[in-house]
Amino acid sequence: MTLPSTTHLVLIPSYNPGRKVLATVRAARAQWTPVWVVVDGSTDGSAEWLTAEAAADPGLRVVVLPHNQGKGSAVLQGITLAAQAGFTHALTMDSDGQHPETLIPTFMAASQATPGAMVLGKPVFGAEAPALRVNGRKVSNGWANLETLGMGIGDSLYGFRVYPIEPLMRVMHGTRFMRRFDFDPEAVVRLCWAGVRPINIDAPVRYFSVEEGGVSHFNYLRDNVLLTWMHTRLFLGFVLRLPVLLWRRLRA
Repeated sequence: MTLPSTTHLVLIPSYNPGRKVLATVRAARAQWTPVWVVVDGSTDGSAEWLTAEAAADPGLRVVVLPHNQGKGSAVLQGITLAAQAGFTHALTMDSDGQHPETLIPTFMAASQATPGAMVLGKPVFGAEAPALRVNGRKVSNGWANLETLGMGIGDSLYGFRVYPIEPLMRVMHGTRFMRRFDFDPEAVVRLCWAGVRPINIDAPVRYFSVEEGGVSHFNYLRDNVLLTWMHTRLFLGFVLRLPVLLWRRLRA
């Protein structure tokens, strides 16, 4: 196990991931200390499994929410507790094993070298990745870069990333949105508006089949409607902020 960090932690929001979560958490713990998991009202037994795991591992903390509130809400709960404990940065990753835990030290080092930035994973897809998901995210990426006047968001949806906690808390408390699936893209856009620049690092992503224990909560219609409404709101916000963004770009 690695020596514990007092500034950077791994934060894993988790909702009904199945048994895959134990392998994910153990792999993350092999790369970093501490690791916190926020169980977002799961009903699959994972809260009990993880609580038992944490009882034998002082580098693992498990926070159990009584009911499902959404990914963004789970992250907000986690970073609020992290800030109270003195942490300044959080690397978020999914609990289903899709994200590359071996790159945790690389992302943390990039964040430690440039603490004012956010470090974003730019996904490298395998052959098993659904074409609809791969191509569909290009639309969200195009909107995100338009809404930030091309600040350089490599990927707006990939949740493997390091956030500076204080500005993320500030932008989340400034809106009632970004509490569910809309969290990842809205977070990077609003942080760019706040002057937090992105650093992009390539990172593989793996889609597991059902036979491999893969679990997906993505609903094509519901979540795309949510993203469409989100980008409509963000574009209106972009228009209002355009003079400031242009001024900042001219000064850069």
